[in-house]
Amino acid sequence: MPDEAQWRNERVQVSYGDSLDGYAAWESPACIVSDGAYGVLGFEGDTSDHLALPDWYEPHIAAWAKHATPQTTLWFWNSEIGWAAVHPVLERAGWRYVNANVWNKGKGHVAGNVNTATIRRFPVVTEVCVQYVREARVDGLHLREWLIREWKRSGRPMKEANTACGVADVATRKYLDPGHLWYFPPPEMFQKLCDWANEHGVPEGRPYFSIDGRKPGTAEEWAAMRSKFSCPFGVTNVWDRPALRGKERIAIPGGKAVHLNQKPLDLLTRIIEASTDEGDVVWEPFGGLFSACIAAHHAGRRAFGGEIDPTYYHYGLERLKQEVRPHPSI
Repeated sequence: MPDEAQWRNERVQVSYGDSLDGYAAWESPACIVSDGAYGVLGFEGDTSDHLALPDWYEPHIAAWAKHATPQTTLWFWNSEIGWAAVHPVLERAGWRYVNANVWNKGKGHVAGNVNTATIRRFPVVTEVCVQYVREARVDGLHLREWLIREWKRSGRPMKEANTACGVADVATRKYLDPGHLWYFPPPEMFQKLCDWANEHGVPEGRPYFSIDGRKPGTAEEWAAMRSKFSCPFGVTNVWDRPALRGKERIAIPGGKAVHLNQKPLDLLTRIIEASTDEGDVVWEPFGGLFSACIAAHHAGRRAFGGEIDPTYYHYGLERLKQEVRPHPSI
């Protein structure tokens, strides 16, 4: 057992042990950065191949779903085959796939280390970081279904939704479309639909568009029904970034890397800033060297992390103490 089984400052709290034992005490996350087992025996407790990954991840995925909100984004790091194996477990738990992002480490990652005459495949220089969100529901209905139900319940003609929103046909063509063309109404448009229905709708059916079942919904409540996302200009889903080298890589005395799969802080900062606001909570359930906790702290977010491997925890905690500094707003 490490001397400091727990450590915290104003923004970061980390602990030694299985994160399954800590989730209940962590604040609800706006972002979860998962960088756990890859099925390559990369650390004590990792599985020997991808076939065992679903069972390895399932209790964590269920816990994430329990503590997440519709605003939570999950970033799932893994190999391509590892992600493919775990994806069905994520879907069953209510995590909805959004996008697969590819970290391309470049040819330098394998230069001089791979014999292409014997491996019988193209050398692998990539990992995936897959974006998932929680699918929000009201009264057990998908938001699209619920919006249409509430407008119909008000007794107003469908076309009148355009009048309510002050548009030519966007409300009926997008916000109240029953099919794949449905579009999440901006909060201000939701507020207009809600106000119109409650003012002009059949009196006995009020309140309409009530998210809590007691009062009409608000733009703020509606905005909280989906995850946050802000795409940096010029960034695509292919991230060309060399693997860590030199001083970036945390090493033990003698030069050997502590962690085989340490993530770059700049990539972690990218996904955290894209899916959270300052002050939001980030979870790093498989802390390793606590790279996501450090990136979150630098970006003005709060973070909770756990690590079950004593060696990783030792070096990760040393790194935290060296790299984390109070944020200017503290």
